[in-house]
Amino acid sequence: MRRRRTTAPALFLVPLLLAPLLLGLTAAGQAQAVGYRYWSFWDRTGGSWTYATQGPSTARPSDGDVEGFRFAVSEDSQDASKPRGNADFASVCARTEARAGAKRVALVLDFGTAADAPSAQTPPAPRTACARVPSDATAADALASVAKPLRYDTNALLCAIAGYPRTGCGEQVSAPHEPTASAHPRSGAPHHGPSAGLLAGVAAVVLLGAAAIWQARRRRG
Repeated sequence: MRRRRTTAPALFLVPLLLAPLLLGLTAAGQAQAVGYRYWSFWDRTGGSWTYATQGPSTARPSDGDVEGFRFAVSEDSQDASKPRGNADFASVCARTEARAGAKRVALVLDFGTAADAPSAQTPPAPRTACARVPSDATAADALASVAKPLRYDTNALLCAIAGYPRTGCGEQVSAPHEPTASAHPRSGAPHHGPSAGLLAGVAAVVLLGAAAIWQARRRRG
C-alpha cells in the first residue's frame, strides 16, 4: 500500500480554526474593564499625595494640612488619579491669618479632564482654597466653607463640588479607561485582559490538535 504524505495545510488547519477564539478572548477581556466616575479624596504629606483612609465627613485635618479632591473615572483606589499641581500649605494659605480656636486647611480642587466629564458637561479649571474653620471641623466642613454648593447622595457619598457635576453620582462607566500619567501604579489592581495562563492553555490546545492530526494521518498511511 502506498503511504500518503502528510501535507502542511493539514497541520495548520486547527490553528487557523482556533485563531478567531484567541481574538475573541482578547476582545472580551478588554470589554470587561469598567470604572466609576466620582470624587476621590487625598491627603498631601510632604510633596506627595496619598489616597485618604477616611472619608471627608469623618477625617479631621489639623491646622496646616493639605487635602485634595479629584474628579475622574477610576476602577478603584489604586487606579485613582491624583490631584494635579504642586500646591502646598504656605502658598495656598499665605493670605489667611491664623485665629485662636480655628484652623486653616489648604484645599486642592481638581475637577478633572474633559475625557472623564459626564456627557455635555465641561469641568471647571482646577483651583485651590484656604478654609479657616473651627478646630474640630471635618474635611467636609472645610470643603463646604469654600466650595459650595456640595451635593451628596443618600449614602453620604460626595457627588458634586461647587456644583460639578450637575448630575450623576458614582455611576459606572463601561468604556475601557486607561489611567493617566498621574495615576497610582496599578499593583494589585485586577487585570482585565485574558491571563497569560489562559492564553498559554489555548496555545497548548492548538499544538495538541495539530499533533493529533499528524498522528492520525501517519496511522492511516
